Amino acid sequence: MTNEMTAESRETIIRQRLQDSLRAAQEELSQIQQRLQDKGDYGPGTGDPLVVRWELNLARRDRVESRIEDLEHALERLEEGTYGVCESCGKPIDLGRLEALPQTELCIECARNAGEGMAA
Repeated sequence: MTNEMTAESRETIIRQRLQDSLRAAQEELSQIQQRLQDKGDYGPGTGDPLVVRWELNLARRDRVESRIEDLEHALERLEEGTYGVCESCGKPIDLGRLEALPQTELCIECARNAGEGMAA
C-alpha cells in the first residue's frame, strides 16, 4: 500500500510540475507574441535594433513552442503510463534526468546517441 501511495504521490508531483512548466511556457509565448506585434519602422537606415530584437523574438517563439509541445507530450505519456520510459530503447529514464528535464523522452544514453547522430 505504501508503494502505491508513493507512486501516486510521485505521479501527482510530476503532473503538477509539468502543468506548472506548461503554464509558464504558455505565458512566455503570450508575452513573445505581444512583442512580435510591434514590427517598428524598417525603412533604410532605421529600425535596425528593432529588426534584431524582432528576429530574436521569432527564435524565442520557436523555442518556447517546441518546449510547449514537449511538455504536452510528457503529460500525455504520464496519462498513458509511459512517462519515464525511454521512447527509443524502452528502458527507465534516470530519476535525476527526469528532475532536470521533466519533459525528456530519452534516457541519457539514447540522448547522447541522438546528439552524435545530429553532429555527424
